[in-house]
Amino acid sequence: MKNIIFIVLTSFILFSCEDVLIEKPKSVAEETFYNTSSEVEAALVAIYEPLRGQNGIGGIYTAIQEAQTDYSYGRGSLTVLNAFQGLDGNYVNNTGNVWNNFYLSIRNANIVIKNTPLGKKLTPAEVSKYVGEAKFLRALSYFHLVRKWVVVPIRTESNMTVLEIKRSTVEEVYKLILEDLVFAEANLPDVAPLVGKPSKWAVKTLLADVYFNTNKYAEARDKAIEVIQSAKYSLVPVVVADDFNKIFGPDVISTPEEIFYLKFSALSGFWFGRYPHHPGSKLFGGGGFYGHYTDKESNLIIKNMDQNDLRYKLWYSYNIGLGPNSLLNKKFISPNTTEPTNDLPLYRYADVLLIYAEAVCRAGGAPTADAVEKLNMVHRRAYGKDPKIPNAAVDFILGD
Repeated sequence: MKNIIFIVLTSFILFSCEDVLIEKPKSVAEETFYNTSSEVEAALVAIYEPLRGQNGIGGIYTAIQEAQTDYSYGRGSLTVLNAFQGLDGNYVNNTGNVWNNFYLSIRNANIVIKNTPLGKKLTPAEVSKYVGEAKFLRALSYFHLVRKWVVVPIRTESNMTVLEIKRSTVEEVYKLILEDLVFAEANLPDVAPLVGKPSKWAVKTLLADVYFNTNKYAEARDKAIEVIQSAKYSLVPVVVADDFNKIFGPDVISTPEEIFYLKFSALSGFWFGRYPHHPGSKLFGGGGFYGHYTDKESNLIIKNMDQNDLRYKLWYSYNIGLGPNSLLNKKFISPNTTEPTNDLPLYRYADVLLIYAEAVCRAGGAPTADAVEKLNMVHRRAYGKDPKIPNAAVDFILGD
């Protein structure tokens, strides 16, 4: 079982015997709380919480995204998302909650960005590091917002108290994202101080993804190859499908391919993991919403998938009342805990390899041997082969 220490940010009312009833919360927040490293670290935790929460990336947001993939269907209240025909009453509310959570994380990041430079017991290097972490997380939130909603209001430390803000253009949102990430890249450490915190390599990976999504393929390629050539990451080898638990299982603290994950403990269970499972399977904390499923006959991706691919073997048959061909997925399992502790990978080394391979093709107009090799590394591992050794049985051929 993982042991992850979470710092809980609590509020304090400072008073003397003479003025017990006089509260000065502004004085406490701006002059007292951001003076030491431990105080700023506590404030940083508040940025992560909305992202990890039930209505954040760690929960409903990812459930919504997953229901709109080609290999998976949403069941129950998620059914409406399969058809891309808008939102019903449930998902108007759920989507609104997701929006609120992203902006709560942004608000908490803005507070850190604004107040940390005023800290009286912080060195300039500490200030830059903490502000860099906050800007990385703010950029991450805006990156999800701009792709989901396209035009969104920009709230920064400079307009936090303004009630009405117009929606900004896509270009304006991406401009802020890139400014935040460039600052974070210059100021975050080479090695993250704790698992679950970003390093400069996490920033470079997010930059590669941002560049790719804005059609700047050469920049995406170059940023991804920086991460690859750092030699800090590698794919975790697997031989059988159950070996994926070495990557996604509840007892994993970190792996050689972890770049940036949202971390969970028994105190804040992994909410999204409930969606793919049925309670009767006992594969996920005794619970499960079976909100995501697929069909081995009608879903063409699953029907045509090579059954020797170990990722296919993560699908398991279970009767959810929709016929004998229904499959659920056991990528994330936690059979022995009430509050599952699996982590949610946002960026793994596999992602960097695939971003690089695709960016090379788009930047140059054709694949290269190096791009195909990076793709093959991921493909070999999916078949239980050594990612670094060519394998004629599963490798893609450049000339094809």
